[in-house]
Amino acid sequence: MTKRPKIQKPQPSAPPWHLLEPWQTTAWLKVDPEKGLNHQEAKERLETYGPNAIQEQSRRGPIRMFLGQFADFMIIVLILACIVSGLVGDVTDTIVILVIIVLNAIIGFIQEYRAEKAVAALKRLSSPTAQVLREGKTHTIAAHELVPGDLVMLEAGNVVPADLKLLDVARLKVEEAALTGESLPVEKSGALIRELDSPLGDRLNMAYKGTVATYGRGVGIVIATGMDTELGKIAELLRQEKETKTPLQQRLASFGVRLALLVLAVCAIIFVVGLLRGEPPVLMFLTAVSLAVAAIPEALPAVATVTLAIGARNLVAKNALIRRLPAVETLGSVTFICSDKTGTLTQNRMHAEAFYVEESLREGIADDFPAPLLRALALNNDARRSHDGQLLGDPTEIALYEVAESVGYVGSELIKDAPRLDEIPFDSERKLMTTLHQENGELVAYTKGAPENVLHRCVKLWSGDGPQPLPKEAILAAADQMAADGLRVLALAYRQLPERPQTLDTDSIETELIFLGLVGLMDPPRPEAKEAVALCKTAGITPVMITGDHPATARAIAIRLGIVDDGCKVLTGSQLAGMSLEEFEKEVEDVRVYARVAPEQKIKIVKALQDRGEFIAMTGDGVNDAPALRAANIGIAMGKIGTDVAREASHMVLLDDNFATIVTAVREGRRIFDNIRKFIKYAMTCNSAEIWTLFLAPFLGLPIPLLPIHILWINLVTDGLPGLALAVEPEERGIMQRPPRAPQESIFAQGMWQHILWIGLLMGGVSLFSQGWAYVTGSAHWQSMVFTVLALSQMGHVLAIRSERESLFSQGLFSNKPLLGSVLLTFGLQMAVLYVPVLQPIFKTDALSLDELLLCLALSSVVFFVVEIEKWMRRRGWIYRNGPRPAESGRST
Repeated sequence: MTKRPKIQKPQPSAPPWHLLEPWQTTAWLKVDPEKGLNHQEAKERLETYGPNAIQEQSRRGPIRMFLGQFADFMIIVLILACIVSGLVGDVTDTIVILVIIVLNAIIGFIQEYRAEKAVAALKRLSSPTAQVLREGKTHTIAAHELVPGDLVMLEAGNVVPADLKLLDVARLKVEEAALTGESLPVEKSGALIRELDSPLGDRLNMAYKGTVATYGRGVGIVIATGMDTELGKIAELLRQEKETKTPLQQRLASFGVRLALLVLAVCAIIFVVGLLRGEPPVLMFLTAVSLAVAAIPEALPAVATVTLAIGARNLVAKNALIRRLPAVETLGSVTFICSDKTGTLTQNRMHAEAFYVEESLREGIADDFPAPLLRALALNNDARRSHDGQLLGDPTEIALYEVAESVGYVGSELIKDAPRLDEIPFDSERKLMTTLHQENGELVAYTKGAPENVLHRCVKLWSGDGPQPLPKEAILAAADQMAADGLRVLALAYRQLPERPQTLDTDSIETELIFLGLVGLMDPPRPEAKEAVALCKTAGITPVMITGDHPATARAIAIRLGIVDDGCKVLTGSQLAGMSLEEFEKEVEDVRVYARVAPEQKIKIVKALQDRGEFIAMTGDGVNDAPALRAANIGIAMGKIGTDVAREASHMVLLDDNFATIVTAVREGRRIFDNIRKFIKYAMTCNSAEIWTLFLAPFLGLPIPLLPIHILWINLVTDGLPGLALAVEPEERGIMQRPPRAPQESIFAQGMWQHILWIGLLMGGVSLFSQGWAYVTGSAHWQSMVFTVLALSQMGHVLAIRSERESLFSQGLFSNKPLLGSVLLTFGLQMAVLYVPVLQPIFKTDALSLDELLLCLALSSVVFFVVEIEKWMRRRGWIYRNGPRPAESGRST
């Protein structure tokens, strides 16, 4: 990566550019506004300021990135277990562990490599070329060669190549949604801004790098390039922001440390006790290290990875692409969803929602509206259909064109009979647009614009019975009501002219108008978003709207979606800026709607919630969302309208841009976490049973019940296939009717550690009972009996723990066919090592008699029925009362 030259600016600090007059800006930057910079000066400034490019953050090389995957504590434990397994001489176990280690390293490497593309995506937003004025002539240069002081010409369709102070504009509109979250293109002006701390969206005399000119033209002077631009500041935030570990990563890391220490301590005790009893040192050493290998569930990372991968594959079919596998599980722990409004909760397209016609406020359009009003909507309009039928133009005019077309007033047809003769274009001072048409031999002027500006020029109100007195106060009150509902309000009027004026000006045309009506426009909510919000609340998840739009618009959308009730508080970016972090954290959990926020404030919101112990999902689509997506516990980007930056910084991408898809992902995340918990419960209970069996035998006066080969065999056949089969276990009843698990909750909560201890002790107890029974009856097959009881008890256990509450008999044996198949396979393998002669010397087993086999089957079934009783007691609330209470009937919808 090329190192950027050290910046030595000609002035000690940059002024607040939006407060300066054009002449002050050109004087500060020492440039002639008529000729621009000369080539030599531009070259010197390029050397001083560096290229106009977004810097890529320094990255680790592929080798370091790959080796870094082995720094996780659980992986280190597995490596040690692999070494121990190799010393014992069990080649199969060693290979299995090695495969698991390498597989996890490869998956982690791929995920991290893809995450490194986030800042590179920011770089791709840069405009490749720019039109500049240098030495009095227009030149096309590479955008990265722009320097402060360059005069840049903008036209519709151009990507703004650097941060500009606008010197001259002609109906220039800029789409800034990717930077500010504003859903509508912003009309720019050269007017002076008086507020020092005005948000970016309100700085109408500025244009920012990475935004897009959608209409008109303009000339601006470059005031910042590269990393000094607003886009560059976001890139710097993204470089500084560290990713948050998922709950699964946190829990497994803590679990691995504690488990390793516990296993080492237990193995040391068993080794010492064996030596004290006079057992051979070599046998005790092999037994201790074999138990260490068996007690550490090396299949856990593989099961977690496979479980998450299956969930990710399922979600792709449901339009949710998982970029980082642990993010699937994170969704199950999310307590707050901080969602961008534009394009996420709304459709990102304007729509005419309400009308004020003939002194009444009406929702939607109807074909009985005044014909002049419908004609005005269609004719006073620059939107047009392309050859492929797509509407092109300003989003507001597209919405007006569509609503007129919906009742039969098609602009492209009307214009044939009423051709446009002339127009007075819209400007920010008049806030009006007027078009002149020839209709049936008469001249008609149609005007639309801000209600107060139109009413000021009206003298009558249109009615079917002829012009009526104009009720200005009632009309303005209706406009205020519509604005309070979050609508952008336009007024329409018309006038018939006796003859075409020689000069088209406002004094001769935009006077003595007849008022036709008001129209209120809004970027409407997605139809499915309201139901999705309701489902989030049912699942105990709090939805929060964060937007760059006007507070009234944000409140109206939030009320429609059910995020808040009427009269809710909307916290604005300026209010948030005036609050200390301590003050904000006291209120953050009660605020549901934020408006006019800046990118760094989104991060502040996310982190304040995290400081309160919440787990945050952040949805977004723009460049401004990328740092917050990275800071959140899980970032969710839009796949269709989202920027590359947002997608690369996210953990999950919604392929259909549908907020409701998040609910599907939450359901899948909860199912996956449940299944990972089931595997941990299963593996740790079985491993604890092996420990109890070996630990208690000496204290009961019994010889060592299992040989190292027995321990490793049980570990191989019971932890593998049955554990993986738990990954496809269907969701439990009422999974979306329970609250999210507390983020700080241990993975062993809800009675899990008690289950591991006492069921493990029971499993070890029945195994030792079989050994005692064989001793009393004089059977020589006691070691094979203990071996069989312990192995088959674990199969009964895995069938019973498929649900924490529901009985296997109500679930059905065939509802998880892979698990049933793995249990039958394990049973067959166990019978093979007992009765196949060639395997008996390898596994040091003896064929059991029929009575001995039946006893083993009976004893191994004890665990299954005891766990079923435990679940029955849980359903009645007799044990583990602090556990989740899913709905008792029917699966959640």
